[in-house]
Amino acid sequence: MSIQWYPGHMHKAKREIIEAMPVVDVVIEVLDARIPRSSENPLIGSISQNRPTLKVLNKCDLADPEVTALWLSSMKETVAVSLSDSLGAKAVIARCRKLAPDRGTTLKPLRIMILGIPNVGKSTLINHLASRRAAKVADEPAVTKMQQKVELEKGLLLVDTPGITWPKFENEAGYRLAVTGAIGKNAMDVVEVASFAADYLVSNYPGLIRSRYGIDSGEGHDLVEKIGRQRGCLKSGGLVDMEKASQALLQEFRSGKIGRISLEKPTSEPK
Repeated sequence: MSIQWYPGHMHKAKREIIEAMPVVDVVIEVLDARIPRSSENPLIGSISQNRPTLKVLNKCDLADPEVTALWLSSMKETVAVSLSDSLGAKAVIARCRKLAPDRGTTLKPLRIMILGIPNVGKSTLINHLASRRAAKVADEPAVTKMQQKVELEKGLLLVDTPGITWPKFENEAGYRLAVTGAIGKNAMDVVEVASFAADYLVSNYPGLIRSRYGIDSGEGHDLVEKIGRQRGCLKSGGLVDMEKASQALLQEFRSGKIGRISLEKPTSEPK
């Protein structure tokens, strides 16, 4: 199955971002720390029109810390932050000020645009930066539908934008995006996505699977079925409800209940 998701509103959002870019000083691209490469939008380079760019590995509290350290050492102008760490989020602004040292006064405000794919935590990051609920947050993709401006303080302005993907991505990148919740649920087969996740988890984090579910063997579809039976996701006749079991596995991954997991490493071959 090939996963593709590029709703019509994203084309409009991309056009509006390009139109607003001439007055932007610094771009923040928010990535999911669990999938930095797969969540990096290849369109950002052309959209940002050579603006200084800081990459933020968000949700690092859900990612494998050792793998995140590898990403940070391999990527330039990159910082990792947690969804719950307001102090770490504040450090993002300090890094942005260094990228545009001549901006940040009342006469010359620092104008920062935040870009990223859906559901990587852009709105949560903005709320931490603003120290208030300035942007709507939800645990699903495509909540922000239009640009919104947030004044953090005098001389400092943030522009939040809708999450945008790109028209075509490779299969494994699509699956990783789907596992982390960046893809609309109607654009994927939840059982196939959960089976992909189960294969990866049992190969790379078998101890976490054993600790969470008490299961020592299985892969893909078979492992999802075992998890479903262990979780009581049953239909009449004792059969496992595979859709319900798949949703349970993905939700527990996304919430961090299974453990801190990264789905790709800098040394992994691009897929």
